[in-house]
Amino acid sequence: MNQLLSEEKVFKDPVHNYVHVQETIIWRLINTREFQRLRRIRQLGTSYLTFHGAEHSRFSHSLGVYEITRRIISQFERSGYKDWMPEESLLTLCAALLHDLGHGPFSHSIEEAFEMNHEDWTCRIILEDTEITAILKDVAEDFPQKVASVISKTYEHEIVVNLVSGPLDADRMDYLLRDAYYTGVNYGTIDIDRILRMLRPYHGRVVVKESGMHAIEDYLMSRYQMYWQVYFHPVTRSSEIILRQIFRRAKELFQNGYAFGFMIEPLKDLFRGEVTVEQYLLLDEAMIQTAFMQWTLEQDELLSDLCCRFIHRKLYKYVEIENLDSETIGEIRRSFAGAGLNAEYDLEIDFPTDLPYDVFRPGDAFDSKQILLLDRHDKLREISEVSDIVRSISGIHRGRYHLYFPQDKLHKALPLLPSSIAEIFEK
Repeated sequence: MNQLLSEEKVFKDPVHNYVHVQETIIWRLINTREFQRLRRIRQLGTSYLTFHGAEHSRFSHSLGVYEITRRIISQFERSGYKDWMPEESLLTLCAALLHDLGHGPFSHSIEEAFEMNHEDWTCRIILEDTEITAILKDVAEDFPQKVASVISKTYEHEIVVNLVSGPLDADRMDYLLRDAYYTGVNYGTIDIDRILRMLRPYHGRVVVKESGMHAIEDYLMSRYQMYWQVYFHPVTRSSEIILRQIFRRAKELFQNGYAFGFMIEPLKDLFRGEVTVEQYLLLDEAMIQTAFMQWTLEQDELLSDLCCRFIHRKLYKYVEIENLDSETIGEIRRSFAGAGLNAEYDLEIDFPTDLPYDVFRPGDAFDSKQILLLDRHDKLREISEVSDIVRSISGIHRGRYHLYFPQDKLHKALPLLPSSIAEIFEK
């Protein structure tokens, strides 16, 4: 069942200008409580503490991914490409719209703290007793399973998965454009119109017409720059570290029977590791920040201090180090403990890395992570075989060690640290 609305619905969007909704199912999915919850989840987690404009939501991003996917499918269908099956269109649109449904508050930070995966939660929300599930079953009884299989990358037709999750997917294209717009940087301003015109369905996967190679080079360079200038920004990493420490400390206290002055049921289930879908859907950033504000008043000094730092943006400072081995890390932690610092909470070591593109090597087989160019003779070539620019950035794992610490506490403890350790933090 793929009924069209009697009148097209349109969302005004600052990135794509308009988001067009024509299918009844898509409109109904957008209006579910599970999808509306994404308005209360920021797309960039704690990045708003670094880039004050980064207040956009998973809701707006999900609409953007849907719109890019809709444009790609519309182009495929208008051009009559025999490698695209129109019966896959609604499935692809639903998967694109719902792909981030399972993100929790502050997204990846809460995933790391509680060893969760947002894709697993997305599939549970799609498959269990929710408004989303009921609407998808109106298409077909097995339609929720099909949508979940696209998101989990197990769907039988790779081309559908490619559009939602691949090296050149609608998800990446939207978040580069949207995150660049809301953070105010220029790195993510890719030529999306050109890229979309150059995409082709070919032998079961999405490829790029060779004349579009330069637009793809620009896309990969933009991705590289966005990771280092926005996603891996050291101030954002500092806020993420404190956020994870808050969750870690609160979980420790809960498991040790600490009597919280403020606690609500969904957080208890989170700390127990027994969260149901119903409880998970109650978790949003408003709830978490309310808890943090209340925890600034807790008797536990460590939890109170961490929450004050996060709420009032009193973040950890950092120093950069080129090389750091396990022996030096152990020495630093022992020195911190000897100076009265908390070696587990007053020192965090971060080493961000990014692989902009997995370069193709002679003898390798093409895989789903690679971007393939289609030449005028209908031959496929992997982009790094053709592009000097892609080869130059491929395989780069750039990064330096960052040591994060509470400057006020460390300043008091500096005289008690060995001179060799103190020098590291006095840079």
